[in-house]
Amino acid sequence: MRAIHVWAVAAPEPNVPLMEASVVIATRADEDALISVMILAFSNDPAGRRLYPDPLQYLRFFPEFVRLYGGPAFDHASAHCVGGGRGAALWLPPGIHADEVALDSLLERTLADADKLELFEVYSLMKQHRPTEPHWFLPLIGVDPSCRGQGLGTALMQHGLLACDRDGKLAYLDSTNPSNIPFYERFGFELVAKIEIGHHPPVYPMLRRSR
Repeated sequence: MRAIHVWAVAAPEPNVPLMEASVVIATRADEDALISVMILAFSNDPAGRRLYPDPLQYLRFFPEFVRLYGGPAFDHASAHCVGGGRGAALWLPPGIHADEVALDSLLERTLADADKLELFEVYSLMKQHRPTEPHWFLPLIGVDPSCRGQGLGTALMQHGLLACDRDGKLAYLDSTNPSNIPFYERFGFELVAKIEIGHHPPVYPMLRRSR
């Protein structure tokens, strides 16, 4: 791992010390550790748990979802971790995409038939809102729930956006939790749309222009 120090100022939770937010570039050797923190971080995410509401199903299939959706970041020095692996962000550089074929196959195999049509419609709309010009995409960012409020998410976001600004490229993400929107807005992301289909929790595409 290669450490890059980004100091984040954030109000810690009561009686919880502020952690050193030293951002580290992760490799494939760190993949299992980062997937583990994503499992914890998304365990209460509305869209993540709509995907796999049963706990056993979530623990069995969500790790593969993370690997397919954000895994290419490990091959492009754009997988970041912080706080000794207690927070992680998987960025996909311009021109790099998730393995859509394998991802569709996973969802076909693991989702209830009654949920597939709705979910694939949501995913189709998410793709339609993606910028057509080259951009950095943030499929996944998360912090161990026991370490929230310690500046780890802020450090991850600050570091990830350095590349966007350096390259003069757009940054894009899909927020699956409305409570996270103000966090992203602090870094310059703007709400593009609200995707709301059937019983699926709303998804909020967000775009940021380089600075």
